[in-house]
Amino acid sequence: MKKTARTDKSILSRWWWSVDRLTLAALGILIISGIVLVTAASPAVAERLGLHPFYFVYHQLAFLVPTIALIFGISLMDQKMLWRTACVTLAAAMVLMMAAILFGTEVKGATRWVSIMGFTLQPSEFAKPTFAIVSAWLMARHRSIENFPGYQLATALYLVVICLLMLQPDFGMSVVLSSIWGIQIFLSGLPMLLIAALAGLFVLGIFGAYMFFPHVASRIDRFLDPAAGDNYQVQKSLDAFSNGGLFGTGPGHGQVKLTLPDAHADFIFAVAGEEFGMFAVILLILLFYFIIVRSIVRIFRNDDLFIILGVSGLLMQFGLQSLIHMGSSLQLLPAKGMTLPFISYGGSSLLSLGLGMGMLLSLTRKRQQNRSHDEP
Repeated sequence: MKKTARTDKSILSRWWWSVDRLTLAALGILIISGIVLVTAASPAVAERLGLHPFYFVYHQLAFLVPTIALIFGISLMDQKMLWRTACVTLAAAMVLMMAAILFGTEVKGATRWVSIMGFTLQPSEFAKPTFAIVSAWLMARHRSIENFPGYQLATALYLVVICLLMLQPDFGMSVVLSSIWGIQIFLSGLPMLLIAALAGLFVLGIFGAYMFFPHVASRIDRFLDPAAGDNYQVQKSLDAFSNGGLFGTGPGHGQVKLTLPDAHADFIFAVAGEEFGMFAVILLILLFYFIIVRSIVRIFRNDDLFIILGVSGLLMQFGLQSLIHMGSSLQLLPAKGMTLPFISYGGSSLLSLGLGMGMLLSLTRKRQQNRSHDEP
């Protein structure tokens, strides 16, 4: 096979020599790890539901094809095409979120899903990465163009999306989106007094959610006092880690996972601990850490505010989502049904992560560094 040379000016060659290949490799390892863990965790769940033992595995593999295509296709985009794609996708996600609220089927007290051609989609998943890009662009334009109301528009957009999330309701997703917006506000250079006021409002928001949303209050109460309610899944998760020890029981030999209802999704981290042990879990954590730190290093000396804010928002989503999943499994945080990026089963989650990581790879490409972002 002919080797791609630096002198080759084709789109593929320029992409290969400018993309962060180490981050790309780390994402590949995450995807492979996800296939292994879904294969280990899902058969017991499928059998309890009366499905084919590898039902979830086949579906995960099917969703990986468009996910990988998204990562590659989005990473090819320049900044102008990137924010336009983000705008269109965010607008579509918001319309579908409204449709889910009005017409969606209620599942566990929430209306977060819409059915499109037989495929169940969670639109809010796509709002996270696209909001990070659109918000970053608005804030960057505020700093570069006089009298452009970028902060005001970004804040208005944030409030609209948050309202849609709380109407579903989805408190966990609201925390992630608020963190994306918060880190971008902080890095964009607003006065510290204003940032402190916004942090205070964030704390008040959490208190308000505890007071007015019973399911939020229940999860926090169970976290603070495990005897206050049903902690079956969390306790089983802790049992799985304990059973796995340092080196694990071996692939397919876990026993606790057989009685863990969401072993393939919200508690797949516990399956990793049981079957592969503490050392494998630490390696998995380091893999997430590497992707985050590597991307930060790539933009460390970049003076393009759009790139800095966009990458920071995407990394906040990726890192916080991972932290919430792992913390919930270890009872370090209140239980929250949130997927572990590229590891947990879930079509909407995989596709949105493919979109977000494609955007991350696009923004951290060498050809986009040290130059201002394209104007619309």
